[in-house]
Amino acid sequence: MKIDAILSPAELPALAQRDLRNAICVVFDVLRATSTFVTALHHGTKAIVPVSEIAEALALRQKQPDVLLGGERDGVRIRAGQTGGIDFDLGNSPREYTPEKVCGKTIVSTTTNGTRALRACTGAHTVLAASFLNLTATAQFIRRLQPAQIVLVCAGTRENVATEDVLAAGALGEMLIRWGETTGEPKREQNPQCSGSRVRSPHQNAAYEFSDSVETARNAWRKAKSNLLKVVSEAGNARRLLAIPELHDDVAFCLRQDVYNLIAALGRDGVIRISI
Repeated sequence: MKIDAILSPAELPALAQRDLRNAICVVFDVLRATSTFVTALHHGTKAIVPVSEIAEALALRQKQPDVLLGGERDGVRIRAGQTGGIDFDLGNSPREYTPEKVCGKTIVSTTTNGTRALRACTGAHTVLAASFLNLTATAQFIRRLQPAQIVLVCAGTRENVATEDVLAAGALGEMLIRWGETTGEPKREQNPQCSGSRVRSPHQNAAYEFSDSVETARNAWRKAKSNLLKVVSEAGNARRLLAIPELHDDVAFCLRQDVYNLIAALGRDGVIRISI
């Protein structure tokens, strides 16, 4: 199996042109779209419809008046001044998505980068929304499916790399590759062109072949994991959230690992649901 990583949103247009029919794409928007989606599903949300534009969300609301509108622009909830008269029901803080608000509901969500990254993956066999909150569950699901290709997709911030997304991708890559190293297959293999054996490339192990971008993300994760909150808090997304009193606590909330044991999958109908 091959693992690749898209570390910058500038790479998304090219990703949308790739043949992903045999691939699992895992989208990370840690601060905060995918963390919010996972939290909402855990708290009983029936479905999440990610859309790119505010106008798309409003059009769906006209067709289905009972849906909730969620999302952000510049990190904060979308207000009437941006929609022509309608305040969105929810922002993009996972702490807003409580069972009392979202259980049994369908949510239409538009965010700056997360929904765009999901859309870029629509040609994939499977598209997952992942975060630190459901990291191990996501890794176990991938291991069970054994896809030919895995693409770790970092949503980023506008056109820039987001540190927290790269770290989450590195953590998932590390988990998968470590599991591959314990499959029991030999670490040395016979070279048919000469006697003896050859050592595997640094970018291969018993189960996976992985790209330089995956190795970059893994190295970043190894350096940051012992002090994750401090490292992420120094990055642009976190600094912006930490400066907004009502969103300050989102940063620590989204960096908790393995809080939810669920898989968030984007279906062919463009809707995110819990996958069995």
